[in-house]
This record gives sequence, C-alpha cells and structure tokens, in this order.
Amino acid sequence: QVRLMESGGGSVQAGGSLRLSCEASRYIPCMAWFRQAPGQQRVPVASIDTDGAAAYVDPVKGRFTISRDDAKNTLYLQMDSLQVEDSAMYFCGADMIPPGVRFCGGGTSRPFNFWGQGTQVTVSS
Repeated sequence: QVRLMESGGGSVQAGGSLRLSCEASRYIPCMAWFRQAPGQQRVPVASIDTDGAAAYVDPVKGRFTISRDDAKNTLYLQMDSLQVEDSAMYFCGADMIPPGVRFCGGGTSRPFNFWGQGTQVTVSS
C-alpha cells in the first residue's frame, strides 16, 4: 500500500499562483494530479512519468507545471495564472508498474489505483 498526502491548497485571487505537494509514503513511479469540482466528476489535470515526461490537459497547458522529486517521494503542481474555473478539490493519484517495466505510459489516461484525500483550491474573481 502507498499513502499519499496532499498539501498546499488555499484561496487565491484570479491570476495568482499556488504550489501543491503530494508526499508519498514510498517511491511510486506513476503519479498524476486530478481535480473535482462540486457536482462534477474527477478529471485529470497532469501526469508525470518515471523519466519526467509530463502530460497536461488542454485547459491547464501553459499555466500549470507538474514535477517530482523522487528523493523526497514528492509530487508537485505549480499553478500559475489561476482562473476561477480552476477551483476544485485537487487529488494526487499514483500507481505501480510491473517489475522490469521502465515507463508508465498512457499519460493522464492510464488508471491510478492509489489516491490521497485531496486539497482544496479556491480561486476568486
């Protein structure tokens, strides 16, 4: 089992920035950020592979940056130029890969079987 703990959420005005963190209880290769607005389904935001290759959904491209520090078992999401539409609960998702497999693949479309409790992001106009 892997435990994930998100932090860094808060309330900001439109145009502002936040940096989210997700600390894992141990190294886990496949990691991603998802978000869920009230009354809506959880949707992917960005993913990062074992080699640092990142994938983003269109609404956040050019504004959000996903990164990881494997020495700290921590995933980050730098969010700039925040918009009211970015308001949501942000979740960290993670998953394993079989031994001998180097890359996760699939970007944000692959399944993630481990989840954190989420951190709330509220952007006001």
